[in-house]
Amino acid sequence: MPRERLAALGRTHCPLSRPEPRYGPGMAAERLRDQGLRIGEFEAGPRNSITDVEGVTVGHVTVRRDEPDPPGGRGVARTGVTAIVPGSLDGLVRTPIRAGTAVLNGAGELTGSIQIAEWGCIETPVYLTSTMAVGRIYDGAVAAAVASDPSVGTENFVIPVVGECDDGWLNDARTVQVEAQDVSRALGKAGKDVEEGAVGAGTGMICFGWKGGIGTASRVVGGAAVGVLALTNFGAPKQLRIDGVPVGRLLEQPPPGRETPAGSCIVVIATDAPLGGHSLTRLARRAGLGLGRTGSVGHHGSGEIFVALSTAQGPEAQDFDRNAFFAAAVDATEESVLNSLWAAEDVEGRAGRIIRALPREPVLELLRRERRIDAA
Repeated sequence: MPRERLAALGRTHCPLSRPEPRYGPGMAAERLRDQGLRIGEFEAGPRNSITDVEGVTVGHVTVRRDEPDPPGGRGVARTGVTAIVPGSLDGLVRTPIRAGTAVLNGAGELTGSIQIAEWGCIETPVYLTSTMAVGRIYDGAVAAAVASDPSVGTENFVIPVVGECDDGWLNDARTVQVEAQDVSRALGKAGKDVEEGAVGAGTGMICFGWKGGIGTASRVVGGAAVGVLALTNFGAPKQLRIDGVPVGRLLEQPPPGRETPAGSCIVVIATDAPLGGHSLTRLARRAGLGLGRTGSVGHHGSGEIFVALSTAQGPEAQDFDRNAFFAAAVDATEESVLNSLWAAEDVEGRAGRIIRALPREPVLELLRRERRIDAA
């Protein structure tokens, strides 16, 4: 194929095209909470999102293209980048914020996690992407940090935080489909409204055999917010549970597509309470309980890796209700996973493979039958 033709073939980054809503007017934009589902006892924040935490914004770049297989083209791209930004870049480099990490199963990567464990702080946004694209996004994160603060590389060094999940079932990972510049694009799009489902880093992800991706939720504890964003790419179909209901076993039709459960999940927890590194490490660990509620068993080949951070400045809180914060993190993690499933639409990827969205009406009927939501 001529090089000019290749250059014209979808090398731009475009929004994810979505089919018409499948279930009636306005329902595609709703979440399970809008149907009456309540996870836990704490109230959600106004957006029910990680961006309810003061200072946190989120930006996505979705990469979709359809080219011939390598070497004639770059293949089919169903991937992207998601940036969770806990403040201005120049402020993060000069004044890192407190953070902690935890691992449930370690078949994955979160760069910068060793420094977070050692120093109890984070100095860049958290970037999420495809497994084999970590290096390219790391390069872009360094470039973004240098552009925001001239001291980087001369007076200061920076170790970006990049997490990954494997989207290779739908996305042609032989060619790294994202660009380093996608980091600055994601940062430029960062805002308070967070799109969920098959978007950004979640474009090619699969959760419990259904289409997964990006999900987010929050809880209010006293005067503070605890927010979660999850990149979901884990679990076997029969293991899916929604508020304790074994939906995966009760659905009459199993999802077609990938049968292997491995794939990973990255969970980012943020709070505007002034918690220290040790407390944030403990908070991050609770994400594993939230995944367990949805049916995760931490499969051998799956990387469940968590990072928690605080946007608050000033002295660390010494006297606070740890149990309330732990419960909030567990509940918001569980709901984030469910939101990632509920928002996603069918996605066709490489080799004609299709991952279906979770069937909403059958799921709602099961939840009504088990009295998790009111009868229609």
